[in-house]
Amino acid sequence: MQNTCLTFYFSVSYLSFCFSVYTILSKVHSDRNVYPSAGVLFVHVLEREYFKGEFPPYPKPGEISNDPITFNTNLMGYPDRPGWLRYIQRTPYSDGVLYGSPTIENVGKPTIIEITAYNRRTFETARHNLIINIMSAEDFPLPYQAEFFIKNMNVEEMLASEVLGDFLGAVKNVWQPERLNAINITSALDRGGRVPLPINDMKEGVYVMVGADVPFSSCLREVENPQNQLRCSQEMEPVITCDKKFRTQFSIDWCKISLVDKTKQVSTYQDVIRGEGILPDGGEYKPPPDTLKSRDYYSDFLITLAVPSAVALVLFLILAYIMCCRREGVIQLVHHSAIQKSTKELREMSKNREIAWPLSTLPVFHPVTGEIVPPLHTDSYDNTSMPLMQTQHSSIGNQGMVKGHEAVG
Repeated sequence: MQNTCLTFYFSVSYLSFCFSVYTILSKVHSDRNVYPSAGVLFVHVLEREYFKGEFPPYPKPGEISNDPITFNTNLMGYPDRPGWLRYIQRTPYSDGVLYGSPTIENVGKPTIIEITAYNRRTFETARHNLIINIMSAEDFPLPYQAEFFIKNMNVEEMLASEVLGDFLGAVKNVWQPERLNAINITSALDRGGRVPLPINDMKEGVYVMVGADVPFSSCLREVENPQNQLRCSQEMEPVITCDKKFRTQFSIDWCKISLVDKTKQVSTYQDVIRGEGILPDGGEYKPPPDTLKSRDYYSDFLITLAVPSAVALVLFLILAYIMCCRREGVIQLVHHSAIQKSTKELREMSKNREIAWPLSTLPVFHPVTGEIVPPLHTDSYDNTSMPLMQTQHSSIGNQGMVKGHEAVG
């Protein structure tokens, strides 16, 4: 399968669109080489259409497949990307973009980026390798650099080749340099900006840094005059004569423009003066040799075990002396023994205790024949221990019996 992958290296004097047609050798591994320049914006688009054909079931002729696809990018052997390289993909139905500004420290060192595509419908994956060979630039860094803040753009919109090309063209008309490069693009969210409200099609905003080989134009320096500085401090729009060249497509916050002149910057590097707080250079690290003497840990083990055991034994002896040999301890032991003995006796008595059923709950006369019901208890039962209500019922029963006999007589 053949397809096209886009890589852009943005510069006005030399704007190159590198279209590379190559064949996918396997579903797991496919390499591609790119050659960006240090200090120049690098943009690599991960097209969903390119990866769709790798996930079964393959679409039939005339059938439109719109599976959600996401990408994961990392430096080979590491969980994340290099510090200068960023990645963005808004939704699983949009293309992913790798972008950043290569640093001079990585010149000549191949940077292998693993790109893993995930089909969120079939859970299939495909992995490709992107080999970034960073080349050195003759005019790196460009001496004059300007950073613009564009309020009406998101970073993925600004990374589009047509949009970024239009912006560089507008800057070139204002600046008139011989060479103009896009150095870097940063989302406002990465600078501490707030997520915009989802109303009125508000954008996050994006910072675009460009570099040129000639000094800044008078139009770009207008923001530095006292009147515009005062207006910016009052949160008012400054008066910039060349703003109309950007206004049709780009809304620039001129109060946030940054102009950097590398030719006037004084190097702040100073030789390190060694003092008491700086250790002398010890040279290369020398690991210890393999012939190290073995260490005997037997004494350490004895100390670790013997000291806590001795302390515990001393505490035990002190407690035993207090409880068994001192008068206070003996009294406590006797008192405790007496409490245990009394508790045991009470439990034994509760087991042998008999509870008499209260006579108040029993009828005095038979409900049918009217005969007197004999008491359940014997005559030897001690009425003094009988409950009050039961005694009263017994007295009432006896009086009834006497009156009955008198009536019969």
